[in-house]
Amino acid sequence: MTAVPYGTVRVVADVPYAFAGTVLEAFASRGGPRFRLVLSGGPTARLCYERLAEVAAAIDWSVVDVLMGDERCVPPEDPDANQLLVRSSLLEKTGPVGSFHPMSCEDPASYQQLLENIGALDLVHLGMGPDGHTASLFPGSDALEAPPGTLALRSSDPDERNPHDRMTLTLEAISRARLAVFTVSGPSKREVFRALCTGADLPAARVRAREVLWLVDPAAAGHD
Repeated sequence: MTAVPYGTVRVVADVPYAFAGTVLEAFASRGGPRFRLVLSGGPTARLCYERLAEVAAAIDWSVVDVLMGDERCVPPEDPDANQLLVRSSLLEKTGPVGSFHPMSCEDPASYQQLLENIGALDLVHLGMGPDGHTASLFPGSDALEAPPGTLALRSSDPDERNPHDRMTLTLEAISRARLAVFTVSGPSKREVFRALCTGADLPAARVRAREVLWLVDPAAAGHD
């Protein structure tokens, strides 16, 4: 049995397919008229958003507010920009959304204010790096110990394994989510996922929300 420190694990053959279905379910069961969706970056995220775009007609995107969970401090059109990944893999295929809020590393205070105004987040999508980081919350980073009430801030990897300065949501901001969804795939994540399940103090292990769901493929779960 695969168990994580907090939340529920689903071992699934097709992580992007399971992710898309989870978003559709969360949208259908949302508690209010709008749907606050926080998106991520990375290769697995791209596959998840491309799959979600294929079923986009099942969502009324005019009531969806799209935010970012983290961003690299690069220009918006830089290939490393998470917002470029989100636009190209999803938003350019859905048609107009209610709102889209890219992050600017130059103005974390504005994102802080946005998050305070929005309140609860419906779904936060997260990945996990081979070092156990999630969003841009890295092992040993000061961002893990952000002062109470801090929802967004600048961050960097103290071990310099992950390039670029970053901006990220804090653990407190993520904890306001009704649902946090991790997507973890591939054999490169097997070791870190095993460490997480055996109690290692990794940033991803500290994530809390009303509900936390881990969508993990057999290769990452060590089931192949």
